[in-house]
Formats: sequence, structure tokens, C-alpha cells
Amino acid sequence: MTAAAPAPDRAELSRQIREWFAEAGRDLPWRHDDFGAWGILISEIMLQQTPVVRVIPRLEQWLERWPTPAALAASAPGDAVRAWERLGYPRRALNLHAAATAIAEQHNNVVPEDVPTLLALPGIGDYTARAVAAFAYGHRHPVVDTNVRRVIARAVDGVGEAGPPSTKRDLAAMELLLPEERAAAQATNAAVMELGAIVCTAKKPLCEQCPVRDLCAWRTAGYPAYEGKKQVVQKKFEGSDRQVRGLILAELRASDIPVAAAEIEQVWADAAQRERALAGLLKDGLAVAEGSGYVLP
Repeated sequence: MTAAAPAPDRAELSRQIREWFAEAGRDLPWRHDDFGAWGILISEIMLQQTPVVRVIPRLEQWLERWPTPAALAASAPGDAVRAWERLGYPRRALNLHAAATAIAEQHNNVVPEDVPTLLALPGIGDYTARAVAAFAYGHRHPVVDTNVRRVIARAVDGVGEAGPPSTKRDLAAMELLLPEERAAAQATNAAVMELGAIVCTAKKPLCEQCPVRDLCAWRTAGYPAYEGKKQVVQKKFEGSDRQVRGLILAELRASDIPVAAAEIEQVWADAAQRERALAGLLKDGLAVAEGSGYVLP
């Protein structure tokens, strides 16, 4: 068994990652100084479990149609679900609509900047609240996603995988990488995420291109095999209830009148799975029974 390598100097690690990010970071819309908190909130919700390349065009369409929270709140929730199209996890569209309504009604149409107030918005979780506070307003908060956890696991802890998430542990680990100065802390959050997204990737890390390869504890230890607890792997999309839900939603999005039960029956042959998926959509508020058919909310 290969001996664990000592953890690198965290201040130097974060400094080198920031320097790399300043040169190599992707030019993404939400990283522009004038992008605004509303756009960043939308982008953070869209980016959850969805690739950047699919988010950018949809984000632009949303901001053109709904440039403020009040604009989105004035539309029906079903409009948000329809505009979400095939980004996946359409419950996020309802969450955004609910958050926009609360921002318009309770916060004078301005996205809050402190984490507790952001967390009080419907559908906003800890990651999104911290990301908005850090990236939109420059507050010093550790922001942790899957990419960040992987970089810390490898570069600092010397293991190949991050294992199951632990909010308390993961935030504490990222906190140790953040400089005290707010702008540098904000840049560090973005830089570590970027490193995990495009270099320190899950399956084929580009170690020879990594700006901190000489500091990486995992590399120093000889890339030992991971022996810890495994994170739960999501079931395949093909044939899943998620796929059936998506097919039913596609029918609802494509129609301006109620979709009859007979039409939904044509979507998926397995009646039990189809009914289970439809029941889930109704429970989540993504579909509404109207007469003998179904519509978006």
C-alpha cells in the first residue's frame, strides 16, 4: 500500500490555481462583472447537473424574456416549465419561478445577498445561496460542488475520489483554501471549480496540464487506488422514471390545450411506470389535471 503524501501548503495551492484561472479560465457569461445577481442565480440553478454548453443558450433566452425576478413572477409557472425545455430536472424551473415571486414581492425585486436570506427563498439550497452570495456579491464564503470536492480530495487529501458528500466537512476543507481578502476568496472558489471541471476531471484527469501537479498529494503518492466509501451512482436515464416524466412533459409543453389521457398512454408502453411518472409530475406541481386531460401549471 502506497504511503499517503503530506498535504501541500494550502495558501500556495490556492495561489497557483488562481494564477492559472486568470489565464486559462473559460469566458463564461456569468463571470462578467456586469452580469448581475439575477443572472447568476438563474445560471447556478441551471448549471446543477447540466453541462455548460447546454446552459448558455437557454440562459440567454431566459434573461431576454425575463430580465428581472418580477418579469418571471408575472408569468405563469407553466411558462417557466415550457421555457426550460430539455435542460433536465424541470422542478428547478418551478423553484426559479417561486424564488422570483418571493424576490419580487418581499425584496423589492432585488436578489438578496446574504446566505440566510437567500436560503429563505423557496427552492434555494445551501450551495446556490453560497454561490450567489460569493459570485454575485463578493462575500467570502466557501462554495463547494462536485468539482471542488474532487480537487480537494486529490490535491490536498491524496485520494482519487471525494467519496460521499458531507456539507460540514466539505465546507471546512474549502474554507482552508480561501484567502482572507474577499476578491481573492471569490477568485479561489471559481478557480478550484474550473480546475475540477476542465483539468482534474473524474475519469480522465489531465495531470500533465495541471497547474498544481507538483503540489498534488495524490500525484506525489503515486496515484493510489481509492479505497474509501463510494458515492451513490445515479441510475441510468434510459428506461428510468425520469425518462418517462420527460416524455410526458414534452407532450404538455407542445400543446396549448389539455393533453388527453389517451395521448399520454401513447408516450410509454409500461402502464405502471407511466402512471407512476404522471403521479410524480402531479405531486411535484409540474403537471395539473384539467378536465379529462393534463396541462402545465
